Amino acid sequence: MTSYDLTGRKALVTGGARGLGAGMAEALAKAGAAVMIGDVLEDVGKETAHTLRQSGATAEFVKLDVTEDDSWADAVPQMVNSLGGFDLLVNNAGLEITSLVADLEAADIRSMLEVNVLGTALGLKHAFRAMRPGGPAGAGGSVVNIASVAATIAFPGISIYSATKSGIDRLTRVAAAESGKLGYGVRVNCIYPGLTPTVMGNQLAADCARIGLFESPEQAAGTVVELTPQGRLGQVDDMADAVVFLSSEAAKFITGAGLPVDGGMGM
Repeated sequence: MTSYDLTGRKALVTGGARGLGAGMAEALAKAGAAVMIGDVLEDVGKETAHTLRQSGATAEFVKLDVTEDDSWADAVPQMVNSLGGFDLLVNNAGLEITSLVADLEAADIRSMLEVNVLGTALGLKHAFRAMRPGGPAGAGGSVVNIASVAATIAFPGISIYSATKSGIDRLTRVAAAESGKLGYGVRVNCIYPGLTPTVMGNQLAADCARIGLFESPEQAAGTVVELTPQGRLGQVDDMADAVVFLSSEAAKFITGAGLPVDGGMGM
């Protein structure tokens, strides 16, 4: 049986300072990868990297605004030079702003499109350029994009978030097709996390209550649990373990796939 050992691999996790991203970075490090935390939250990101180093991992921080092409162009060479390569990317950075469709604000729509869709697309662009033959890393690799169960269900209050996460699903599949066709040697997959009680997940529940969809955040979360066959919310390690799997040799013949990690909610 192929193991999930990532020893010698070099991973960049966007939005890795906290929440799901920090959990994914920790799981990759435990599997043996050297990890670069990429985030706009500089102090928090540096602390996350420091905590990983204290556990014995190789971990660094790079300031990265995923919506800016120039920021990627600066971060990737730092990644390659600091860690000695680049063969795993987790496109995790995301933004959710809850709103009824009748109350949508154009600025909020643009913000979610920029972070979730543009940020993922730029990550794919720069990962491909670095990992493909002739690139500064040049040994192929794996990209795991973080979509959402919101891409597979209709849940009130998250119309634009759902649309952007559906866009990530399509980006994943087209990028996988291009990588295979052009011989880049980069597998591209995505996962669909279920609701997880991180800062973002808790805020979503609170916002759904604030805009009148539920009587309380607890009722909002309870509704998700009721819709989930496994009868619970997701946990960070549920999502992190899926990322490790898709990044490993155990998934060597998997590309262009979307893996639900939602307790069955989106089936």
